[in-house]
Amino acid sequence: MVYNLTCMIKQIGAAVIAKFEGILYTIGFFGKTLKGLGHFIYRGQASYKILTMQILFTFVEALGISSLLALGIGAAVNAIGIPFLASLSQDKLIYPLLIAIITRELGPLLTAFIIIARSATAIATEIAGMVISHEVEAYISVGIDPVEHIGVPRFLGVTISLFLLNIYFSLFGLGGSFLVAQLFSSMSAADYFDNLLQVLTLSDILVTLVKSITFGMIISIIALVRGFSVERASTEVPVAGLKAVGSTFAWCILADILISALYYMV
Repeated sequence: MVYNLTCMIKQIGAAVIAKFEGILYTIGFFGKTLKGLGHFIYRGQASYKILTMQILFTFVEALGISSLLALGIGAAVNAIGIPFLASLSQDKLIYPLLIAIITRELGPLLTAFIIIARSATAIATEIAGMVISHEVEAYISVGIDPVEHIGVPRFLGVTISLFLLNIYFSLFGLGGSFLVAQLFSSMSAADYFDNLLQVLTLSDILVTLVKSITFGMIISIIALVRGFSVERASTEVPVAGLKAVGSTFAWCILADILISALYYMV
């Protein structure tokens, strides 16, 4: 009994140490990626194609599902909120509700989930495949930094894409919700958007932009770390993709809670 308890304590301790080491490694990788940004901007012409393709895949090709999701969220808020608030004679509250749900809270998080599902898996498995096939070793052998050439453009691509996709999600969600609002009232577009702009504050814009940039950095860094962390077995490639998805989901939710808590505290 004592022996089993001791073994369990050792296993828990080893797991905690491994998790702590993983966090430190991720922080170090993030620092190395930031350090490589300057070199990429001035000497990374060969990697610009990777950046362009990453933005194309992460942002442009995700516009369809993002539009559908934004329209659905805006429609649901209007369809449920307008009749309920009208029954309480609080019709004007629909505008701060739309800003809070679409722009400040759900918008950044849902766009992050879309990119996690599409790009986190793709990046992690692609990088893991490059490690297994010794492509990363080939870069190192000719004096090319794989983080600068492979990691930095994907880091920038995902972060820029999430930033742009979040703005698009907010604009399309708020604009699309106007069409649904027409089912309940005959308000003109000028009055509708004027009411939205009156309740939209600078802090709302800043918090959604901070969330989008933070989520983009989290997704890209964790996906890259998971991809580069594989060793030799080809069976590690799908595992790297699964771990990237799970970790990015957890860290994005934690970051969202922290940023929202700071916003409401201030």
